[in-house]
Amino acid sequence: MPIRQDDNRPTRRFGLVNILLIGFGVLLLFSNFLPNPAMQVPRVPYSLFIDQVNDGNVKRAYITQDQIRYELTKPPEEGAPTVLSTTPIFDMDLPQRLEQHGVEFAAAPPKRPSFITTALSWVVPPLIFILVLQFFARRSMGGAQGALSFTKSKAKVYVPDEESRVTFADVAGVDEAKAELTEIVDFLKTPQRYMDIGARIPKGVLLVGPPGTGKTLLSKAVAGEAGVPFFIISGSEFVELFVGAGAARVRDLFEEAKKKAPCIIFIDELDAIGKSRSGSMGVVGGNDEREQTLNQLLTEMDGFTAQDKPVIVLAATNQPETLDAALLRPGRFDRQVLVDRPDLSGRKKILDIYAKKVKLAEGVDMDRIAQATSGFAGADLANLVNEAALLAARSYRTAVEQGDLNEAIERVVAGLEKKSRVLQPDEKKVVAYHEVGHAIVGHLMPGGSKVAKISIVPRGMAALGYTLQLPTEERFLNSKEDLEGQIATLLGGRSAEEVVFGEITTGAANDLQRATDIAEQMIGTYGMSETLGPLAYDKQGGSRFLGGPANPRRAVSDSTALEIDREVRALVDRAHERALAILRHNRDLLESISQKILEKEVIEGEELKQLLASSTLPEAAVLERVAA
Repeated sequence: MPIRQDDNRPTRRFGLVNILLIGFGVLLLFSNFLPNPAMQVPRVPYSLFIDQVNDGNVKRAYITQDQIRYELTKPPEEGAPTVLSTTPIFDMDLPQRLEQHGVEFAAAPPKRPSFITTALSWVVPPLIFILVLQFFARRSMGGAQGALSFTKSKAKVYVPDEESRVTFADVAGVDEAKAELTEIVDFLKTPQRYMDIGARIPKGVLLVGPPGTGKTLLSKAVAGEAGVPFFIISGSEFVELFVGAGAARVRDLFEEAKKKAPCIIFIDELDAIGKSRSGSMGVVGGNDEREQTLNQLLTEMDGFTAQDKPVIVLAATNQPETLDAALLRPGRFDRQVLVDRPDLSGRKKILDIYAKKVKLAEGVDMDRIAQATSGFAGADLANLVNEAALLAARSYRTAVEQGDLNEAIERVVAGLEKKSRVLQPDEKKVVAYHEVGHAIVGHLMPGGSKVAKISIVPRGMAALGYTLQLPTEERFLNSKEDLEGQIATLLGGRSAEEVVFGEITTGAANDLQRATDIAEQMIGTYGMSETLGPLAYDKQGGSRFLGGPANPRRAVSDSTALEIDREVRALVDRAHERALAILRHNRDLLESISQKILEKEVIEGEELKQLLASSTLPEAAVLERVAA
């Protein structure tokens, strides 16, 4: 949707008047500095002036501080000027000398102001005043950003057209959200049908979900489907240094929207101005300005009364738990639409949309890419396709191949290959056994993932190697056995170092962190401890979609906290022993795969599948002994 251009004819008129006034003032100003031929007098040295006085050739003289202008009795040559001037010097005897030689002298009469000087003194100050007034008036009327424009709304206005209009066909993977918003589109198109039955459409719809899931794209699709103007603004753009500017911008935004109704207002990052006021009592300064802006927003949303020309407010946030309760009550944002990460079929549809924008080679399997991108949001998938296109162009190919898409996944997940980072032979050997340990344990553990690739090529900022596991199916629940298998897989690299080298390195730092996090969630969040029972010991209520640090524990007794730590330690220890048992049982396979990866650096696909197929679990008695 292109930005609509407002009529700029008044602006051009003001510009023409300004140019004329400025030109007239400049002409008057410069005319004062132009030389006046009638006022120009030849200047001579002071010594010549004294000689002419002594010779009796000076008739009269006019003396000022910076000039002596005198008239000769007779010019030295025919046609020579009779009036000359000189620059005075400090000479106390000059009056006596002039008097002795009969020279008529006096101080020069005061200069009468010229017409130009008078005109300048009367015209230029009012001219400057008029220009300053017009400068501020243009900004206050919605021109460029300036001193009087900070109360104007910064919303961008989009008007859908046939070429660049975004519709629901451009949005995939969020079918439930599209179904909810279809009702809004229908109301914007035919409001009378709802009014006849007495129905009232929601004034505000809040889109909540993780970053990159398409909340802004959905709002543009609503405007595109309905064919109405679309105001878009970020919540942070309401907040200003000047007190009251945010509330003024809210008023201006809704006034403009009511003039163009029916239309849609979209406020991105609503939490910037809509955070709860319950925790800010007694705080002065910036929070007061934010609260004034929030109060004005609440007031404006209560003021929508025209059903025939509705104004629908859409807003997006990834922190819905921080919003003020007054925003979420019926009559304001009384409908919340979850825009979550897409499932397998949704990812396939999103990839198909973005794949149409690039040239794909024959035989590219987008189903495999959709299966390998579990947890990716819509923006991640768009970036994935773009990265693949960049890789193909970098290799001078004319189409995107399957390998480009696979490499793009690894770039997004693990980072850029660091081929310039050269490892020492002993370090490379440790990394090889470490990654093969992950692969063998991960292959034998229960769950919905399979090992797809092993690499000892450094990637990203700190990864010296990596083992890529891809999910074989879409899973939304994990059992206790699945989570214990994930911990064992994470500890497989460290366990391989112990089995082969008898010592450990710093390479397992990230593995240990992730394993500990899973174990703490099993005990403190999911209640998977027979000793502590089905109780939750972690505080919930943190950010739902932004991740962030683990939730802090509730206030528990020292004995309970000690028991939690023991249970977490026991989970990790059991998984560690399980990984050790598996690797000792498959020691020959560990050696053979490690030697191959030291030669090739990367093993994947069918070759890796055949190598891991020969791995086996230890006898049940061994695993039972480990579990005990």
